[in-house]
Amino acid sequence: MTRVATPLERRWRPDGPLDVTLTLSPLRRGAHDPTWRAEGGAVWRTCRTPYGPGTLRVTVDAREGAVRGQAWGPGAEWLLETLPAMLGADDDAAAFPALARNAGNGAEVVLRAHRSHPGLRIGRTMRAFEALVPAVLEQKVVGREAWRAWRWLLRRYGEPAPGPAPEGMRVFPEPEVWRKIPSWDWHRAGAEAVRARTIVNAARHADKLEATAEAGRDGSAAADRLLRALPGIGVWTSAEIRQRAHGDPDAVSVGDYHIPGIVGWALTGRRTDDEGMLALLAPYRGHRYRVTRLLEIAGHRPPPRGPRMPARDYRSF
Repeated sequence: MTRVATPLERRWRPDGPLDVTLTLSPLRRGAHDPTWRAEGGAVWRTCRTPYGPGTLRVTVDAREGAVRGQAWGPGAEWLLETLPAMLGADDDAAAFPALARNAGNGAEVVLRAHRSHPGLRIGRTMRAFEALVPAVLEQKVVGREAWRAWRWLLRRYGEPAPGPAPEGMRVFPEPEVWRKIPSWDWHRAGAEAVRARTIVNAARHADKLEATAEAGRDGSAAADRLLRALPGIGVWTSAEIRQRAHGDPDAVSVGDYHIPGIVGWALTGRRTDDEGMLALLAPYRGHRYRVTRLLEIAGHRPPPRGPRMPARDYRSF
């Protein structure tokens, strides 16, 4: 019989409404992400912490109004120490309703979404390279194509999750491992050479990226400059990373295939492009990512038009 190590534990009471699953869901990369699982009323997450691999299990005690974190592995203590930040303890949305009321077009739509999801917070993981790899894999492809590559690479190169994690969960590999993945395995995963090179090059700068992430939202601007100086990383990828690693509520994903249409449709009843989206979001500066997130989860999507973008399979090229 295999013995499971006793976890470290922490209880934390948020200072307001908190929807744990909704807040952590941006960290999930597809329905079968090996690093994220919602099961039995708990959210499980694995992480490559500064001290090594760790597994985190998060549950909510509704009677006490407290979050319970349990963690295993060398990174357990770090995961529990940073649990409040990951769940948005530093996310200050107090001024957001007043800002939205004065925003003009579509303000009531945004306020209604905010009222309907009071537990949404913008959390920060403080793990920039861990956010970078899946963001690069998602560049200019449909989600299911990127998520397939993410699963393949994690199952191949990630290590088993410490503790009693659900079967199949894996831990994000170290930067040095990403640097040494051979070209044929990138091909097997379905990631073409351009995205592979971007990840391999970024792995060489992982320490600098993590230093900006430790500064949280205050390090977001520095992270944006560093990220966009790396070949293959532009404004969209930088925003996707900073939303998760830095908890930046203003890091809007310019260049996204869906978000301009969502914003335009929700606020004006018409589709728009990136330029139009930024104009509509301008009154919400400081919270532009928060607005796009609220509109997404509220289901404000324009009706489908034309065929869906097909998933390519680079393994057959």
